[in-house]
Amino acid sequence: MSGGEMSAESRTVTTWQTFYWCVRRELFEHRSIYIAPAAAAGVALFGFLINTVHLPAQMRAAIADPAKMKGLGAPFEYVAAAIMMVAMIVQLFYCLDSLQSERKDRSILFWKSLPVSDVTTVLAKAAIPFAILPLLSFGVVVVAGFVMLLVSSLILAANGLSAAPLWTQLYLVRGSLLLLYHLITVHVLWYAPIYAWLMFVSAWSRRAALLWAVLPPLGVGFLERIVFGTSHLGAMLLDRVGGSMAAVQPAGTMPMNPMTHLTPWNFFVAPGLWIGWLITAGFLAAAIRIRRNREPI
Repeated sequence: MSGGEMSAESRTVTTWQTFYWCVRRELFEHRSIYIAPAAAAGVALFGFLINTVHLPAQMRAAIADPAKMKGLGAPFEYVAAAIMMVAMIVQLFYCLDSLQSERKDRSILFWKSLPVSDVTTVLAKAAIPFAILPLLSFGVVVVAGFVMLLVSSLILAANGLSAAPLWTQLYLVRGSLLLLYHLITVHVLWYAPIYAWLMFVSAWSRRAALLWAVLPPLGVGFLERIVFGTSHLGAMLLDRVGGSMAAVQPAGTMPMNPMTHLTPWNFFVAPGLWIGWLITAGFLAAAIRIRRNREPI
């Protein structure tokens, strides 16, 4: 084998390497992906630090009345909820901007000049709401929770109180696993059609992507109500936006609540889950096809 052939082989880039660098490109161009969850954690931790002035009194009350012990875990759940909410908002707006922004700034001309397929590009963008942001928000929640536990332990120790009841009440490992399960089932698998729809709108619309994403479903829902007197579409959309209650029991509990019981069988056999993934595949395929023929705005 000649030196030129060996050099050509050494420069061969695999599909996975291309996909990896496309994901890194998204992280570089959309820094809110990691800045927003971190900022939410910082604000939530600041509020928690202010609230710790009441922690010694709350612990004494909980020791005197064990029924109040559950209230000690509320700040941890609120901080986790705040971080996840911010991450979900970033997911939605990222999807709306993911394919439209490259046409607005005309960078699509540069990226199309590279040997990167539309399939790889769109799937790399989809990896942000489907994988990167949920995992990133999970890591931020775990780190924030551990910091809160350490700070609480130091404050209780400084006031002559033991932090053991707090550590026992929070079920840190179990709570983290429950949160991870919630993120995978609800924020990824159940919300997948929403992300795919927003990416499809981003690829198709020339401007006002948010309006095009919201108004057509609302319009069809109103038309169904006026013509047929039913609201099946509205009920379906509310069920999808509200998250699947088949994933946990009892329904409506916080993801990290130790009383939460996982019901994965009920979730994975739900027809709505698989119908949603068929719709997801259709919207992503449409986004790939549209991007192939799109020009700068």
